[in-house]
Amino acid sequence: MKKLLATLLVAAMAVSLTACGSSESGAASGGSADKGSSEDTIYFGVNYELTGANPIIGESAIKGIDMAVEEINANGGVTVDGKSYKLAYKALDNGFNTDESALNTQEFADDKEILAMVGPNDSDMCMAGSAIVEEYKIPMIAPWSTLVELTDNPYIFRCCFTDSFQGYILAKYAYDYEDSKTAAVLYDMSNPYNEGVASNFKSAFEDMGGKVVEYQSYNGKTGEADFTSQLTKIATAAPDILLLPNFYEEIVTQTTQARAMGYTGKFIGSDTWGDTSLLEWDTENLLEGSVWCGHYHKDVASDAALKFIDKYHETYKEDGDPNDIVALNYDSVMLLKMAIEKANKLDREAIHEALNSTESYEGVTGNMTWNNGNGDPTKSAVVIKIEDNEFKYLATVEP
Repeated sequence: MKKLLATLLVAAMAVSLTACGSSESGAASGGSADKGSSEDTIYFGVNYELTGANPIIGESAIKGIDMAVEEINANGGVTVDGKSYKLAYKALDNGFNTDESALNTQEFADDKEILAMVGPNDSDMCMAGSAIVEEYKIPMIAPWSTLVELTDNPYIFRCCFTDSFQGYILAKYAYDYEDSKTAAVLYDMSNPYNEGVASNFKSAFEDMGGKVVEYQSYNGKTGEADFTSQLTKIATAAPDILLLPNFYEEIVTQTTQARAMGYTGKFIGSDTWGDTSLLEWDTENLLEGSVWCGHYHKDVASDAALKFIDKYHETYKEDGDPNDIVALNYDSVMLLKMAIEKANKLDREAIHEALNSTESYEGVTGNMTWNNGNGDPTKSAVVIKIEDNEFKYLATVEP
């Protein structure tokens, strides 16, 4: 494993990094604020995926956002030009629907009280409102969207690594550590996130000398749940490893069908695997020994991150640790707070410029530095292995 870590560290240096749109108040832990106190309140918009195909995303996002808002307000709020303000948000559920996501973005853009936006988390939802964000010059922080092209928009920033980094790490792990010389991919072609991880993995794996023997897709937006045709082709090709860069709800179905079709190789996944519900659904332990790429892990967390994890357990009374989405949304709000205070002005463009000139932020998901000429942070990733029905830390990869 030390050899894996050293290899990854050196090699990664070369890699460039539906619901109606009705307004909701903040959740119980302090996101909402009375309209009557708006003069003493700074508002941001939350465009999140609470319903639709992947509700875990929205449920997780709002937990992290609430934790950050509550902590900020408990510590005196946000200070601008010598005055303390309460921080609050207005939330709109996009239902994991691109049209709703765009409508939500437009509503926030039109609301002069909204100084910035956190979310969406999904890459497809983010891209749906990208043109609106740029036209109305409303700074947006995407907590969990890894799509490379997203930050071509100068008003979009993120707190996560990109698909180019993630795809390379997965390919390097498969080729070097698992000694996989052949691979297959099954991905959702209807979402740019899934396609982004898939294509970056394929390119990197083949550059290393490996061969992608099957590159299969499906359409998640149509509700496709029978993958036997694609998996039959994959099983026939008999690859050493199968990449499934897809969402939590689909993984166990896909691995079950893969085994039924005769596939006997290993599985590997992306950062969409990082919720413990995946382990609960995997009753046959089909994912035992599988590896995925994530944003942080308790075993290598900073003191601040450990306090965040403890606070999560105290707040939500859950045994499982907060997933990547919770942590990245918490980081996003904290980054926004820092930018507002740096701007020292309640103005969208001033906050945008403050974000644009931010050099570093120590988040619970790791240290982030902005030196890429865009909204992409340079930050580490972690390789996580499913072992004994737990997410076990394997290695840290620095960019």
